[in-house]
Amino acid sequence: MRKLVFIFSIFCAISTVEAQENIPSVDIETINGKEINTHDISEDKLVVISLWATWCVPCLKELDAINDVYVDWQDETGIELYAISVDDARTVKRVRPLVSGKGWDYNVLLDTNNDFKRLVGAASVPLTLLVKDNKILYRHSGYSPGAEEELYDMIKQFSN
Repeated sequence: MRKLVFIFSIFCAISTVEAQENIPSVDIETINGKEINTHDISEDKLVVISLWATWCVPCLKELDAINDVYVDWQDETGIELYAISVDDARTVKRVRPLVSGKGWDYNVLLDTNNDFKRLVGAASVPLTLLVKDNKILYRHSGYSPGAEEELYDMIKQFSN
């Protein structure tokens, strides 16, 4: 079974590498109010971008699952995760308390106008992207338990 998963991961990687697209250049805010451009977060490095929302149960499950192994991932690969909230003006006030309560060590950004979400072509959340030099290397929509292992396999593959 592991061999099948590995072969599938390689196939996905090959197909996503051939179809690389640039992430859109969008100015969004950190949870501390600082403006940042999305092109600045993946320049010269491999990063995970996770689009999520406070009201999205699968999003929270995914980010919790990654949080359990995030320090190990960072130690082994140097990966950084940017959790971009797509909460709108009505629900964005829930982001900071939720992140604080969960103890997530991610870089949390706010896309309250959904500009990044729209331009990256996300029909729904969660959407997870693996990006390097502003190029999308891997894209996964939705979450099911174990998806974080597939993501880590892709991180290891592209971090070499």
